[in-house]
Amino acid sequence: MALCIEGHETAATDYCDFCGAPMGAPFGGAAPQLAVCPSCGAPSEGRFCENCGHDSALPAPPPAPPVRAEPATTGGESGAVENGAAALVWVATISADRAHYARMQAQKGPDLERVDFPAYYPDRRIPLQGPNILIGKRSVSQGVHPDIDLSVAPADIAVSRSHAILHIDGGTLTVTDLGSTNGTCLNDSPQPIPPKTPVPLQAGDRIHVGGWTTITVTTEPG
Repeated sequence: MALCIEGHETAATDYCDFCGAPMGAPFGGAAPQLAVCPSCGAPSEGRFCENCGHDSALPAPPPAPPVRAEPATTGGESGAVENGAAALVWVATISADRAHYARMQAQKGPDLERVDFPAYYPDRRIPLQGPNILIGKRSVSQGVHPDIDLSVAPADIAVSRSHAILHIDGGTLTVTDLGSTNGTCLNDSPQPIPPKTPVPLQAGDRIHVGGWTTITVTTEPG
């Protein structure tokens, strides 16, 4: 018979038959170093963990399989943009822009002498539902029904009926001027973009149409 570190007689050579203490040192010797339970990580000095009851004589539990995050699906034609695990939606904010109004007045283009800056024009937010979003002014007689309707009072009379179009393709947003009378400009530039030519946009870009209208495109969680 051997003695465990607690002084009990035991026939086992690994753990005491009486108290479960490890047989790593003779009776009266130095105390063994405190072990850690392989199951819960709590300090454990006997065979059975006092925290979770794990039997340290058994094989250690296998590691948990890694968790794989599922990537977000792109919204594509619905207006969503892939961004890691979250889907973002394009949003257009329409506002009256006095700086754009001043630039257009300086150019003295068609209809601009009759354009007045509105006294009150609250911002409008429109979530974009693709793939194609028409910018213009509604005309029942011509069958024009823009997704971004700038005929809402006070209307910008320098905006064409079918002025420009936004196109969503996956995470990409473009703007195309449709041959409007006063053109379409970007980001405070006085130079209009080429007509009938798609121009890529980024979140925060500003689209200037008509005599004072600015459309800012941004993204937000869907």
